Amino acid sequence: MKNGRIGYFGGTFDPPHLGHVILAMEAYYQLKLDSLQWVVTPDPPHKKNRSITPLKKRLEMLELVMKKYQEFGISQVDLQRDPPHYAADTVEILKNDAPEAGLVYIIGEDSLRDLPDWKDPERFLANIDELAIAPRPNVDTNLEELDRELPGLMNKTVFISEVMLEISSSTIRDRIIHGAPYQHFLMTEIAEYIKTHQIY
Repeated sequence: MKNGRIGYFGGTFDPPHLGHVILAMEAYYQLKLDSLQWVVTPDPPHKKNRSITPLKKRLEMLELVMKKYQEFGISQVDLQRDPPHYAADTVEILKNDAPEAGLVYIIGEDSLRDLPDWKDPERFLANIDELAIAPRPNVDTNLEELDRELPGLMNKTVFISEVMLEISSSTIRDRIIHGAPYQHFLMTEIAEYIKTHQIY
């Protein structure tokens, strides 16, 4: 899709869980998107200190989500280039590829707070039309202060409601390792995939 409003939702998705799905669907609905693309980071530069499930398996789990939700797709933008995969580079490529489209980038409020520390945050901001924020429990962001560091940020920022969920991939992995219940955090198909392939 080259036109319309396109949402981009980046992450490692290791594994993709119901919190991801709920956020993606609410973003699609509330922001009136024409498409929502999941941007899988093959080798996250900020997660060098832990092992990550092979990309092939993460993509296979995401394909199970795509089969259920036709509104979603998997972006190839970071899958077709060499690392490191920084968001500033990702959105620049996306904007150059579809300059007429409205580019809406979706992040968690914890990431918003850290935005000034990202690589080339000014270039990142210049190449998006909206920055959609998923509120996080116990995170209180001072937008005015952030806007002083990154002028123009407030004008591009919109918050997504009804997505304040404390579900994380790391918690799910930890539960699997320690034999605690985890299936209720996942789509049934993904829980079955994890069990069949003995991931984590």
